[in-house]
Amino acid sequence: MRKCFVLSGFLFVFCLGILAQEAGRNNLPAIELKDIDGKSMNTSNFSNQGKPFIISFFATWCKPCLRELSTIHEVYEDWIDETGVKLIAVSIDDTRSSANVKTLVNGKGWEYEVFLDPNGAFKRAMNVNNIPHTFIIDGSGKIAWQHTSFSQGSENEMLEVVKKLMNND
Repeated sequence: MRKCFVLSGFLFVFCLGILAQEAGRNNLPAIELKDIDGKSMNTSNFSNQGKPFIISFFATWCKPCLRELSTIHEVYEDWIDETGVKLIAVSIDDTRSSANVKTLVNGKGWEYEVFLDPNGAFKRAMNVNNIPHTFIIDGSGKIAWQHTSFSQGSENEMLEVVKKLMNND
């Protein structure tokens, strides 16, 4: 009987460990990236002072990605005023084309934080298969929402998710 109790206790602790891992799975992975100016940042440190933020994976050659980021750019200042949200854009361009990212960002006038993921480590860790792939991260650093592709109007859905998260805090 005692062996059964010990085994039950072990299984209980084992199951708790699995549940804890699953609960933490929504946190951002720890991947070292560089911004377009060469400054290093660990993705686990991405934050917005306890407010939601958006991570958008894109590439310079991806037309829907550029449409999404340009559409958001048009309303981004209003979003910041209304919610305090920030957007972090992550380029998945490889080492050959990542040199074009800074020129593109400056040419478009995007005021986002932009990071380079030339070897795809962050992309893989976030399970990004198609771009654009956009995540909304809540104030505690957990993935609250995500979507792939872009169609006109989906930026409004993103803003509504951010507003809901702001109201839950």
